[in-house]
Amino acid sequence: MPALERPNVVDYRNNGKRPKPTFSAAEMQRRQDNIRGWMARSNVDACLFTSYHNICYLSDFLYCYFGRKYGLVITQKGATSVSAAIDGGQPARRTFGDNVTYTDWSKENYFTAVQGLVKGAKRIGIEFDHVNLDFRKQLQDALPGVDFVDVAAPSMRMRMIKSSEEIKHITKMTRIADIGGAAVVEATTVGIPEHEVALHSTQAMVREIARVFPNAELMDTWTWFQSGVNTDGAHNPVTSRKIRRGDILSLNCFPMVAGYYVALERTLFAETASKEHLRLWEVNCHVHDEGKKLLVPGAKCSEVAKALNDIYASHDLLKYRTFGYGHSFGVLCHYYGREGGLELREDCDTVLEPGMVVSMEPMIMIPEGQKGAGGYREHDILVITEKGNRNITGFPYGPDHLIVPASPGPTRSKAVKSARKRKK
Repeated sequence: MPALERPNVVDYRNNGKRPKPTFSAAEMQRRQDNIRGWMARSNVDACLFTSYHNICYLSDFLYCYFGRKYGLVITQKGATSVSAAIDGGQPARRTFGDNVTYTDWSKENYFTAVQGLVKGAKRIGIEFDHVNLDFRKQLQDALPGVDFVDVAAPSMRMRMIKSSEEIKHITKMTRIADIGGAAVVEATTVGIPEHEVALHSTQAMVREIARVFPNAELMDTWTWFQSGVNTDGAHNPVTSRKIRRGDILSLNCFPMVAGYYVALERTLFAETASKEHLRLWEVNCHVHDEGKKLLVPGAKCSEVAKALNDIYASHDLLKYRTFGYGHSFGVLCHYYGREGGLELREDCDTVLEPGMVVSMEPMIMIPEGQKGAGGYREHDILVITEKGNRNITGFPYGPDHLIVPASPGPTRSKAVKSARKRKK
């Protein structure tokens, strides 16, 4: 019996209607045309994007990796996503542009699909910071004689300046993060485990996302809620540890829509805080306040970091700082992409410009065994404007707001009501 012929690629482009996209056609065309402008200036014939963040930014399609390769090929004539057949027609429905779907019958089929899209290309842009050694070798074997050029760095610089549509999208999401923060305060009670608080917050945000973005894919929104020693790391996962009276707590709400995540991070205490905890918390809030004043056009990232270092140093706390003071927001998440050229660190000399969206998030961590032990972190997101900045985070912070009482009372309701007002 003859073997069945199995196709290398299949056509799922007409499998269902396209949903309403995240951004307008004009916005997506602008992004792709910016790449084409760089290609023309750099004598590049085609670009093969492979990262989550660039494929999402340039096509509105966020892929699910699961061990398979994905791509977005941009030429002067078109843009085509390359997706795996396991995803059916979803990539084609979401892509701003065309789509080709490869099958699993051979591990070479991905490269067959790419070959068909870059015929005749002599110089191809790829993301040097995303393509590993094995992938690079496979590309060289599939595309002999091609000169590969880095497109990661120039595309990152393009993403750093947000459009008005992006800023509107991010602003909507910061309000949803505030709702998640209010849900954390609502659920925070001595004896309740971290995971129950986190679940309550995440559910509140997902439901609001479904209401505000009815055409969005509901995925990847999450909350990290940490207590006691678990607050020592900004990215520590949720555990089943139960809240104790006097615990330092950390609220981290991350709504995510169409590859864009935003963050709300706050220090809290369960019912009471020691004198030293209060002192350290107030110092960190002061650094947070002063940092936000420095985020203006013309400011250099490194200079912002050094100025805030001086405040910590004046309190002998600089040695307890654990990371930079903030970073760019846009298409990023905890498992992909980051605009590393826009971070508030001593070794980053990028100058702030209108249209950038940057966080201010100072953190100190006092080791266990010392007075005031724990991690202190406040986090706001600000849009750089022509004259200064606009803070799009509205959730309160500091001892006057977030020492969570034993039962619903003025402190708790004040924080909750603040977020609920923004919902309207």
